[in-house]
Amino acid sequence: MRRTKRQGIIVYFQHMKNVRQIKKHGHLIHASKKHKYALVYVNQDDLEFKMEKLERLPFVSRVVPSHKPEIQTDFENAKPDKAKQYDYKMGI
Repeated sequence: MRRTKRQGIIVYFQHMKNVRQIKKHGHLIHASKKHKYALVYVNQDDLEFKMEKLERLPFVSRVVPSHKPEIQTDFENAKPDKAKQYDYKMGI
């Protein structure tokens, strides 16, 4: 089974009641009442289209893509875990 590449979009809105319309554009992960933003995941193929569509909504103040797919996660000089260093197999 092949996994689809997904990317997060942060959508800033004016009122909490607008979250229902934002839900229709992707998978809603989190919505903050205090800071008035929602985190929505969409397919990377549809990212530009969904961002344009969300920006056109009257209650949306701005739309920001997540930069997580661009960040390198393979670390070359990572320190080994100290707990595993002293893990001796006792017994058998």
